[in-house]
Amino acid sequence: MLRVEDLHVHYGGIHALKGINFEVPAQKIVTLIGANGAGKSTTLRTICGLVDKSQGSIYYEDKDINDFDTRQRTIGGLVMVPEGRRIFPNLTVYENLKLGAFKRNDTDGIKKDLKWVYELFPRLEERLQQKGGTLSGGEQQMLAVARALMSKPRLLLMDEPSLGLAPLLVQEIFEIIEEINSQGTTILLIEQNAYAALKVADYAYVLETGQIIIEGPGDELLQNDEVKKAYLGG
Repeated sequence: MLRVEDLHVHYGGIHALKGINFEVPAQKIVTLIGANGAGKSTTLRTICGLVDKSQGSIYYEDKDINDFDTRQRTIGGLVMVPEGRRIFPNLTVYENLKLGAFKRNDTDGIKKDLKWVYELFPRLEERLQQKGGTLSGGEQQMLAVARALMSKPRLLLMDEPSLGLAPLLVQEIFEIIEEINSQGTTILLIEQNAYAALKVADYAYVLETGQIIIEGPGDELLQNDEVKKAYLGG
């Protein structure tokens, strides 16, 4: 579904991505793990068109999308849940969700998907008229994911969904990620919580200072001694 070839990104004199290559097959969960500054978020932002590449190619559903802007990529079903949630704090939960469906005009489909996100996130349904900024951190993360789902993504890019959450909420978010995937949505997951990410991933890549240094099935990387030592606490 997504293919990245020889991707380079520069920030001024900093070479942030150094020719990375990876694929995200349809209906799978693929994760990129690595330390802060490894280039994980830069990768997602470049795929979305928010950061300009210096070199390389990005193919989505076998189409070269290098010349597509962010809006075109989103309309094509490539949607990101950004790091830091980025909900609209002065709008209600319901208004945030409706904004997720801004590019849609299928009224019945929107109603159906609202019902679906309420089933995934019952707490959001209880807080529909509450301002987004008054929600807890975990609830805001749920809202960010639900808002993205309202745009009917075919490929969902998730940037650090567990960041700043208590352990029980981390577990809940990852269970929801698996549920979303089981219903047909392909997921590219960026995570510092390597253990949680590798547990749910079909395939994984380890990014270090802008280069992919290890790759393989998620369960195999969980057993990899190098990965254990660097990212899993031994």
